[in-house]
Parts: sequence; structure tokens; C-alpha cells
Amino acid sequence: MLKEIFDLVRSTAEESVLNKTQLPAEQNEAVVAEATNTVASGLRNMVAGGGVQNILDIFGNKGGNKKSLLSNPLVLMMIGHFAGKLISKYKMNSNQANNIAGDLIPGVLGNLINKTNDPNDSQFSLDEILASITGGQSKQIVQEKAGPDGGLMDIIGQMTSGGQSNGGGLMDIIGRMATGAQQQQERNGGGGLLDLIKGFAK
Repeated sequence: MLKEIFDLVRSTAEESVLNKTQLPAEQNEAVVAEATNTVASGLRNMVAGGGVQNILDIFGNKGGNKKSLLSNPLVLMMIGHFAGKLISKYKMNSNQANNIAGDLIPGVLGNLINKTNDPNDSQFSLDEILASITGGQSKQIVQEKAGPDGGLMDIIGQMTSGGQSNGGGLMDIIGRMATGAQQQQERNGGGGLLDLIKGFAK
């Protein structure tokens, strides 16, 4: 799923952002990798902190509306993080960095939301994104509680609407997914995730 997100970031950047950077061509891929890392790490950090509901709220915005995304404090944190990287690593001035980050991060998330909610696009699904973030923990939960035909959204939907799923509660699911995401953080520590993403550009 990380490779798919990288490709989505690259296509989004090529449409509207990279031509504004005035960076050498060889640095464009590095900027795309940095943006991919920002999005992937941001989503993973949300889950690691117990913020599964924040992910669901973002992906529930089925139109990928930029105004709505820009009102989300977690999205704003991603934009600020990416702008900081553009300033520190690529020596951009703050106005240019903030403009690029403010265009690219919501643009990528909007495209990701639209693709995830498109029944005709099998490349992206929220279940697959969460499985990637949690090291497969979300898929294990689905197998235990929903069977082969269910999905994580079905389980959470039952719980948040007052229904009962097969054993365990919502906090148990959130806790297990947070643990899985934290373990992914540890595995990819020390720049490992960014190094992996940069490999997609080769």
C-alpha cells in the first residue's frame, strides 16, 4: 500500500506542485518521497495514538473536500511537518514551502479519500490502508470478529451504532490497532520508512 500512496503522491505533485518548486529535477523525487512519508507517518501516528476515529472521520469525508481537510488539526500538523522539511532540507523560503505543503498534502489526502470511497477503484481501500499502518493487526481483528465477508468498517459501524460485534469492545479494537501501529513505528525507526519510500523512485 505504501507504493500505491507514493505513486498517488507523485501523480498529484506532477499535476500541480512540482512545477512550482524550481528545484533541480533530481530533487523532485525526493520531495515526493518526503510527502509520502509525511502522509503515511501522519496516518500511522494517528492510529498509534489511539486516533482510529480520526482516520475514519477523514476518510468519511467522501468528497475529499479541501476546505474540510484544512479544518482538521491533524491534517494541519501534516502540512506543517512537510513545510518544515521543505524549508530545512531543500532551503525553500517559508512562503513557498507553506504554499506547496498546503496544496500537496490536502490534494493527496483528497485523492486518497476519493479513491478509497470509489467502488470502481480496487487499488485502494480503507481496510488495506489500515492493515498497512497496523502491520496487519486490523486484518486479524476482522478475521476474528467479522469472518471472511466482513470488514473493519462493518465492525466499527456496529459498535458505534449501539450494536454488538462478536466479542470485545471498540476500545479493545482501538488499543490493538494502536499497538500494531506503534510496532510499525519501531520497525521503521531511524529513517527506515523514508529510505523504503525513496526506493520506489529508483
